[in-house]
Amino acid sequence: MRSSEKWGVDVETAVGLALKDLKLERDEVEVEVLEESSSGFLGIGSKLARVRVTAKEDKGNNVKEKATFDDIDAILAGLPENSSSKLPDEVRAEYDKYEAEEREDARAREKAHAKSRKNSKSSKNKKYDLSVEDSMLYEVKKLDPVQGHPVEAFLRDIADKMGIDLDFSVKAGEELVFVEITGKDTGTIIGKRGATLDAVQCLASYVVNKENGKYTRVILDAENYRSKREKTLVNLANRLAGKVERTRHSVTLEPMNPYERKVIHCTLQNHPKVKTRSEGKDPYRKVIIELK
Repeated sequence: MRSSEKWGVDVETAVGLALKDLKLERDEVEVEVLEESSSGFLGIGSKLARVRVTAKEDKGNNVKEKATFDDIDAILAGLPENSSSKLPDEVRAEYDKYEAEEREDARAREKAHAKSRKNSKSSKNKKYDLSVEDSMLYEVKKLDPVQGHPVEAFLRDIADKMGIDLDFSVKAGEELVFVEITGKDTGTIIGKRGATLDAVQCLASYVVNKENGKYTRVILDAENYRSKREKTLVNLANRLAGKVERTRHSVTLEPMNPYERKVIHCTLQNHPKVKTRSEGKDPYRKVIIELK
């Protein structure tokens, strides 16, 4: 007895996911629509469709399936918030402003630190790192735990619709909201190279900022993924800076979100041989490492 219960941005998408799960064709199953989809207001508060698809020869076993990574990918891609790869101009402007301000602050701190130490004449075998102030954990430690934050309700609703077991702890300040995600399905919400985590973080940012007069950054983390990713980016920046110095050819990195670009910029800001810059528009904005 086989059946599959799936969520989707609309009924046909949900049915398609269920057919893929059952490995059956449309004429081999019966479809029961449990919930219709709706687009919500301006894409916010949109409701997913839910269906139960049962093989005709063995109808009767109604087992609720947990959303797989591919399911979540398909659902997120179809949501109104993700219907276009172009971010709203006002959101992109805030991202760019944040990146520019953070780089300027980092340069000022580094300049102050440089007065108390002798500059190295060669960058060979020297590893550059983030200052304590530039680390994400430095900002998070200053936040206070909060209960009943709107982003928590939004994330719990997403987890429930996806059929995944997660819990959320929120810390918030005037300019930053940080959400620590725990539970047995954290691997699913992180996704491949953090792609799903970044997508949900983008949606959460819309929810937090849709009625705010001042832009508030939102960071979601699970299993310390952000801090691990930060260390990976620091190592990547050093390795590619060495490559640029050796080959004298610039290197263009893959598209990154504003915070990850900041990690690259701040890591190499004091490098004597290379410099960094960003190019393109979100979500395809990239960092370029080149000779000074």
